[in-house]
Amino acid sequence: MTYLAKLGELTLKGSNLQEFENLLRKNTAKMLEGLKCNIVLRAGRLYIDCSDEAASKVEFVLNHLIGITGWAKASVCEKTIESINESVFNLAKKEAEKGCKTFKISARRSDKSFELNSYEICCEAAGKVESIMKVDVHNPDTTIYVEVREKCFVYVDSNTGCRGLPVGSSSKGLLLLSGGLDSPVAGYRMLRRGMKIECCYFHSYPYTSEEAKQKVVTLAQKLAYYGITTYLNIIPFTDVQMKIKEKAPEAWSTLMLRVCMMKVANILAGRCKAKCIVTGESLGQVASQTIENMSVTEHFAEFPLLRPLCGMDKEEIIKDSLFIDTYETSILPYEDCCVLFSPRHPVLRGSVEEAEKIYKELEVDALIYESYKKREIVKLTSSGEPVWKTV
Repeated sequence: MTYLAKLGELTLKGSNLQEFENLLRKNTAKMLEGLKCNIVLRAGRLYIDCSDEAASKVEFVLNHLIGITGWAKASVCEKTIESINESVFNLAKKEAEKGCKTFKISARRSDKSFELNSYEICCEAAGKVESIMKVDVHNPDTTIYVEVREKCFVYVDSNTGCRGLPVGSSSKGLLLLSGGLDSPVAGYRMLRRGMKIECCYFHSYPYTSEEAKQKVVTLAQKLAYYGITTYLNIIPFTDVQMKIKEKAPEAWSTLMLRVCMMKVANILAGRCKAKCIVTGESLGQVASQTIENMSVTEHFAEFPLLRPLCGMDKEEIIKDSLFIDTYETSILPYEDCCVLFSPRHPVLRGSVEEAEKIYKELEVDALIYESYKKREIVKLTSSGEPVWKTV
């Protein structure tokens, strides 16, 4: 069985194109580890040959492989017009059985030694199909693709790919992962820009439940399907939050929580060799995400702070969460530490000067470092069970 995937943005690269192609091939092999597959990347196409038994796993991987625009199961035939016509007709019959009534042929002749050009291939291949379906070149029910390369590949409309750049081509970032809708989508969007991610979750037991922690582990696992491997750092944050509740002005409690989280993220990012910190913040979505309050948070960051969702609204974020299959997990009714002790009237336009003063009065640096040292680490891969480790 042969699968064909179309490469996306990375084909626009110049002299370093081969580096991106090699990384995409390496990522594919890693995600298919343990399966007997032949992986070939040539001239803007990724080919995977596998057994029928491995097909479902290969399709799962292709649905999560970042760096391709689409993929399809392809019929491979000899480079003769007779073989092409037969393969096209057999595929058209299957499409007709699914209810398709109109079709068009799209041919591409990369092998210029083939006797017919692309237009002639379309005309020849369409002839027999017209006995079961009508031609519609503008709005067909199905499009049958023919690619004449070192072999001839015939397939129907491809499945949507994840696009973007191969994971690992843009260094590494630390994702602040909560149990909500936003942060998993933020992580996915950075994965699509080629960034490897490590995750950090703040857990305030017993105020946040074990179910809330497991919810975040599940979200991190879903990101690992795209990112191949990730680590989730679970930070016990109860003592820090209680100190904030005790000593910070009530209106500032949420913003001080964000500041303390950033302090931990600074330590962890340095430890895991991340080059930036990634959050799921969206401008104006909640009180802590006004431009003034985000400026306060950023002031305490020692690494570049990336907010890939900053200009997105909730409907756009939900659409992405449905695509990456995190929506149903994110809406489970287990609250994370960000909603604990939330003030009724939070500060909306905090200043850096006031934030520095309040943070200094908290005297919380020792607690922050202690919470970092007590973290749990979970290793998550694109296949296999989570591996837990206590530091």
